[in-house]
Amino acid sequence: MSIVLTEFARTRLFPRDGRRTAVLDSTPEAFIARLNHEPPLRVLDGYASFCKLHVHRNWTPTRCSVIAITDANRHLLRSGYEARTREELPVLVRWFEGLEPPLANYLIPILYDREQLAREGTRIAADWGVVGCLYTQDPEEIPMVPITAMRNALGVAEGGSGVTLDRESYRRAVAFWDQHANWR
Repeated sequence: MSIVLTEFARTRLFPRDGRRTAVLDSTPEAFIARLNHEPPLRVLDGYASFCKLHVHRNWTPTRCSVIAITDANRHLLRSGYEARTREELPVLVRWFEGLEPPLANYLIPILYDREQLAREGTRIAADWGVVGCLYTQDPEEIPMVPITAMRNALGVAEGGSGVTLDRESYRRAVAFWDQHANWR
C-alpha cells in the first residue's frame, strides 16, 4: 500500500505561516515517508468506504487539536467565517485563543482511496492520499466537525465528498463539538 500527501492536506498540515496547530518538527516528505514505512497501530474505518484512519503514536511535538470547553476557558473562545480554500464558501468556525493544549499522544492521518480522490478532482499515483490528520490523546477518531459533514453532503462542487448526511452521526458530532473546540 502506498500513501501520498494531497495538496489540500499539505497546506493544512504543513502551512507556510508557521502556526503551532500544524504537524511540528517534520517536513511533508518525512511525514509521508514515515506513514509509508511504519505500520499503523490500528486502522479505523472512516465515515465512508473510501476513507480509512491510520493510528500512529505521535513522533513529533504536535499538540492535541481539540480542547474541551469548560467554565474556566469559555471566555477564550473566538469565532469567525472562514473558507478552507479559495474555491470554498466561508462557514462559521470557532476556536480557542490563548490556551496551550497537551502534547498529542497520537497522530491519526485521514486517508481517501485513489478512486475517491479522482472523483474529487485530485489524481494520485499512490493507493491512498492523506486529506487530513487528527492530533489526539486517545487512539480514537474525533467526530467530524458538523459543517464538514454538511459540506460532504453538498458534494464535490462545494468542497465535499458527495457522501449523504447520516443524521445520527451528525447528532453525535454536534454533541461532541458543542463541548469541544479547536485552538490557535
